[in-house]
Amino acid sequence: MSGRIDIFQHVACEDLGTFAGPLAQRGFAPRYVRLFAGDVIPADWPDARALISLGGPMSVNDEGRYAYLAAEKAVIRAALERRQPVLGICLGSQLIASAAGARVYRGVRPEIGWAPITLTDEGRRDPLLAPLAGLDAVFHWHGETFDLPAGAVRLAFNDVTPNQAFRLGSAHGLQFHVEVDAAMIEAWMQEYAADLGPGAHAAVERLGAATRLSADALRAAGTKVIQAFLDSVSGASS
Repeated sequence: MSGRIDIFQHVACEDLGTFAGPLAQRGFAPRYVRLFAGDVIPADWPDARALISLGGPMSVNDEGRYAYLAAEKAVIRAALERRQPVLGICLGSQLIASAAGARVYRGVRPEIGWAPITLTDEGRRDPLLAPLAGLDAVFHWHGETFDLPAGAVRLAFNDVTPNQAFRLGSAHGLQFHVEVDAAMIEAWMQEYAADLGPGAHAAVERLGAATRLSADALRAAGTKVIQAFLDSVSGASS
């Protein structure tokens, strides 16, 4: 079973990454809505089989600077009411949380780079999160976090960010990244160099070394994550 999946993109360097191949293999056609380039969310978004909201450097609270954030939150809220499958990655997870009425705010410190997460009991049973159970680390690049929305189930956490993943009805929010590969991380280290601070050169060396150790395992697990999401998309329409 196939169909269109609408992809809300907030910056050019954050795209589907390693998720693109499995979508194509399953016959799903991604339609990018490039919000950063001025695209307006198409009126026929309800006809999409699912929605994927990607990452970005802005805050979900920056609606004054990025008017499309309010429109995207409204669409996510409506998709939740319609039980349309939604997957949010990093900023996308924060948008789901905000759309559901939860607070989004600065974390205790930015998380940038490879770090572990711990799955809750529900996370280990969740088809999307279960493939991550054996990973030593996932990839992080965020400065904000969120409270768990009312009715949501917490699926993962770590010692820096209590809410790393959650399920809310037909939506999953992942604060971390599982769609990245080495080339994508390299692009981010250039695009977001200011986030690395005065020791940027050393940070790039550390991130590069960690990426060489962890990227292949993340790609394998991330493929299982998106496959599980596509299974849920197919099940929602059967």
